[in-house]
Amino acid sequence: MSSNENLEPAVLDSDREYPASMFLHPELSLLAFHERVLNMALREDVPLLEKLKFLCIFSSNLDEFFEIRVSGLKAKETINVGSETPDGMGPTSVLEAISAQVHKLVKLQYDTLNTVVLKQMSEQGIKFSLIRDWNPAQRKWLKQYFKREVLPILTAIRLDSTHPFPLTINKGLSIVVDLHDPDRDEAHNIAVVPAPRALPRFVRLPEELCDSEYEYVYLSSIIHANIDRLFANIEVKGCYQFRITRNSDLYVDLEEVEDLARTLQGELPSRLYGDAVRLEVSQNCPKRIIKVLKDRFQLSDEYIYQVDGPVNLNRLIALPDLVNRPELKYKGFTPAIPSEAIHQPNIFDLVSKNDLLLHHPFQSFAPVVDFLKQAASDPDVLAIKQTLYRTGSESILVEHLASAARSGKEVTAIIELMARFDEQNNLTTAERLQAAGAHVVYGMVGKKTHAKMLMVVRRESGKLKRYVHLGTGNYHQGNTKVYTDYGLITADSYVTQDVHEIFMQLTTQGPNPNLERLYQSPVGISDMVIEKLNREVQNALAGKPARVIAKVNGLSSPSIVKALYRASEAGVKIDLIVRGICCLVPGVEGVSHNIRVVSVVGRFLEHERVFYFENNAEKPELFLSSADLMPRNLRNRIEQCTPIGDDELKEKILSELEHYLNDTVDAWDLLPDGSYLRRVADEHATVSVQNDLLDRYTKSA
Repeated sequence: MSSNENLEPAVLDSDREYPASMFLHPELSLLAFHERVLNMALREDVPLLEKLKFLCIFSSNLDEFFEIRVSGLKAKETINVGSETPDGMGPTSVLEAISAQVHKLVKLQYDTLNTVVLKQMSEQGIKFSLIRDWNPAQRKWLKQYFKREVLPILTAIRLDSTHPFPLTINKGLSIVVDLHDPDRDEAHNIAVVPAPRALPRFVRLPEELCDSEYEYVYLSSIIHANIDRLFANIEVKGCYQFRITRNSDLYVDLEEVEDLARTLQGELPSRLYGDAVRLEVSQNCPKRIIKVLKDRFQLSDEYIYQVDGPVNLNRLIALPDLVNRPELKYKGFTPAIPSEAIHQPNIFDLVSKNDLLLHHPFQSFAPVVDFLKQAASDPDVLAIKQTLYRTGSESILVEHLASAARSGKEVTAIIELMARFDEQNNLTTAERLQAAGAHVVYGMVGKKTHAKMLMVVRRESGKLKRYVHLGTGNYHQGNTKVYTDYGLITADSYVTQDVHEIFMQLTTQGPNPNLERLYQSPVGISDMVIEKLNREVQNALAGKPARVIAKVNGLSSPSIVKALYRASEAGVKIDLIVRGICCLVPGVEGVSHNIRVVSVVGRFLEHERVFYFENNAEKPELFLSSADLMPRNLRNRIEQCTPIGDDELKEKILSELEHYLNDTVDAWDLLPDGSYLRRVADEHATVSVQNDLLDRYTKSA
């Protein structure tokens, strides 16, 4: 059946409703994922400098959580929106729950930083020196550093009627200074010093001045120690770092915009100065100063976070790369090159015979780069089309596309300008490709293009032949080293024809095309999943084998959750590997007793989207997709879902899914009460899927 034909009425699509208790709130579920990331810094088996990284990643995750999720909830609270999710929780109750939980997590984060990570780092000769720790030689050197590198670009703003509180940029480090001047009232005895973004947030001291091998000082400490240089003849009572997080969602009415690129160029700066949603401030900041900041940013107590350490903790993520101590990091590895790609380096000759499946980061992204590189220089290649969602600022793939365009090939790039936080980079990429002669298209109006597709059209023996790469992850070389994703390179005529049809839709703004093999969102992937679940239900009711495995980053689609509940009630065995948001409640007798939910959080960020349907064990079906099972992916984005036709590749992926389900090191089980419990490994049966896949692929290369 074509993925876009009208499906028969779904057995599972009944009018039956489930109580609110059978749904978890997406924002609270996402926060639970962030907690699992923070837990990585508490684990004994995680190397020391990697613990620091996870503390920083947790900070970065919280930043985006407040910038997008909390700001969205606050906006709904302001206009008194009721519950929009099946769990029945309104914005106010969700925000209260978030505040209570985040305050606990932030305290745990900084307790871990100070009592575990920094303490152990100091014991290993990697130290952050506070002002009280500086010896005379270090103090002198830092004073000179401040005078030479910091003072010339600082701006201290003392508040009065002609000098109002300065605009503080989103997530920028600032210092609030408490002054004593008897000639001024209390309200005007405050100054603000924004820390320029060009300055490093920590500085390494010269080795000859230190007892430790690596000794660093926070920028905030350097400013604090020399703050009197900014206020001549005025007593400085204290200075305290703070940081404001702002609403960073971009609101663009796509129906009213004539030139999206130009509109985005104008809107991006506003992200720096959106409404405040969180204040982080030094733990020792006086209540009087905190009240000034609260009033200035119009924040109530639940959005104030006093921290015992740097307020911009995520900037420390650069430190491990500056420290040459491999024993304190994860063991390095070289992603494997498939043996068939080594024996046959010409990608076109290789893929003409067999599909090539890649599993990153265990396997290298190099064959994908080589695929595009060879296409760019091959005189028989006539056209290249590619979707670009996130590529990174320095992308070799973009360079190859530009090279192909300059050489006269027809190059079309579908660039998603609304990829959150990558808008500016994608605008720059679009300009580079247009300058090289490529056709740049910004996708479908009102629908983000999230599909990962690369198509090459080549003339062979007087006929045109297509080759495509379809992935579960972005064309971002950096991400392929830390995100787990599948990629398929194939010359299957049905698959490549379907990809051609989707590209035609993207450039002509047409309706969803009729496809032979692929499924496509909007609508198509959701309908397919429900159709396949219906079939599993019929098999289960007939006493036949019935099982489903899905591996996704998020599961929040109410229709899919309900369909899974009904399949469970019918006796279908369902295993879900869900990294982050999961709104489904497993293990409830009579409803979800046949559903198990596992979240794997480890060294690499789990990112594949895979759907497996047992289909009576006669002809199991397995799909790789760019889409998560979330409303935004299934209804509001252009996504693709690709069947794996080769039985050997299908068995390979299935065995890896089973391995994930058996993990006892990085796996967490979602319990019926909505909490997660980390599995405890039996010392005789330890299973680490990420480590095992690293070993397996390294040995098989």
